[in-house]
Amino acid sequence: MSVPDRLRAADLRPLWAELHRRFSTGVQVSRVTLKDLDDAQRAALADLLGMDRYPPATVSLSVARLDAVLLEISGSDTRTVTEEIRGPIGDRARDRREQERERDELWAWLERHPVVAAEPALLGWVADVRRQGLVSASVPATRALLEKALRVLAALPSDGRPLASFATDVLGDSHALDDGHRLTGLVLRALAALQGAAPPGDAQERRALWQDAGVECDALSTTVLVAGLRPPGRGVLAQTLRLWADAGQASVVTLQQLSDSPDLRLDVPDVRVTENPTVLALALRRFGDRCPPLVCSSGWPNSAVIRLLRAIGRDGTALHYHGDFDGEGLRIAAYVMAKTQARPWRMSSSDYKAALDVTPGPHPSPGRVTEAPWDGGLAQALTASGAAILEEAVADALLADLGATSPGS
Repeated sequence: MSVPDRLRAADLRPLWAELHRRFSTGVQVSRVTLKDLDDAQRAALADLLGMDRYPPATVSLSVARLDAVLLEISGSDTRTVTEEIRGPIGDRARDRREQERERDELWAWLERHPVVAAEPALLGWVADVRRQGLVSASVPATRALLEKALRVLAALPSDGRPLASFATDVLGDSHALDDGHRLTGLVLRALAALQGAAPPGDAQERRALWQDAGVECDALSTTVLVAGLRPPGRGVLAQTLRLWADAGQASVVTLQQLSDSPDLRLDVPDVRVTENPTVLALALRRFGDRCPPLVCSSGWPNSAVIRLLRAIGRDGTALHYHGDFDGEGLRIAAYVMAKTQARPWRMSSSDYKAALDVTPGPHPSPGRVTEAPWDGGLAQALTASGAAILEEAVADALLADLGATSPGS
């Protein structure tokens, strides 16, 4: 359509600007209010509407009246004329609804992501990310950043390599995880959440989190405690482990030794994994050189523990994990199962309740409890009872299971 030049007059700009703003809200508009009009603008408005006197500096106008005037002048209604003069009219209400839908889909995707689903301790991190809002107010930019963070988390723990090397392998950019980057902060907060810790507050705490995740850690001091492992082969580590197993002794394996023995495997159907070294010590005391294959995470598993378990499980050996029945124990168990495909071993809600019945109190507090992906009722049972059951307290039941698989049992 062609708008008459008189409607494009500069003194009518406040009218069109306010009409455009109101129409763009996406709601029905019956009146508009113009404020702080100067004399020239009041005169232009009086001329447009055929008034016999100037309107006040603040005036409320009926859109129906404007429609009647504009239809006579231009043959179009107020909305059409406004759009022709000011440009396309949007729908901010619709846009907000669409943006809210996109944001909701983003957060739902993050909560359901396999990395998060496997380790519910990350749900606290998800909530923290959501509170911080979108990156540059953009859903696509936020999702792209989160996808990188989740890719990093899925690749951890690493094998002791430098951070720049790890970043290159995972993200194709040696500087992607440099200190101070938004992505780095996201990953470190996630690692802290997995351990039930506060976000790192300084460079030392950030280094500690990376080292716990197997990045730039000391390959000689990062170790895993084992017993009863008899891997075949002529490699130094395989022969050494067989010697210690035959002697009925535990052995400490370094990350360096595991890195130098990429073909390590076990020709056994099952390997048991415990959280507490006490259980391994009790097993050696009872079974000696007949001790079934045992691996101990010694609390939160380092990269040597995960690397060994992955090597063992690579050829079909089933891994069975048991840990403490407390908040930290559930997070450790979820981490081990997510990273190695281990199965729970006496870690169900019924196992917990049975242990609670036969274990004399008082019991320590379970601390902050997160969900157990393998048993939907376990976290609820722990929270309801308010009692932790440490692994040593159920050692007799664990040893009985081991005895059933011990040679000569």
